[in-house]
Amino acid sequence: MYYSRKRLLEELPQENTTVWSCSNEKCNGWMRDNFVFSDQPICVQCHSLMVKGEKMLSIVVNTSPSQTRG
Repeated sequence: MYYSRKRLLEELPQENTTVWSCSNEKCNGWMRDNFVFSDQPICVQCHSLMVKGEKMLSIVVNTSPSQTRG
């Protein structure tokens, strides 16, 4: 039986997304801005400060009601 995984690899739409990246150049931690819980997040991997930037990423919508920051 032949099974093709090509259907699972279809292109997802992408957009320029605001992200927070770890300021420690030895760490590759990052997170999407709409998934952070504070105005100045700390890297969960190395506990360094994070800096705001952008990446081209697949579109993901955060529908959690607890994600409203103010």
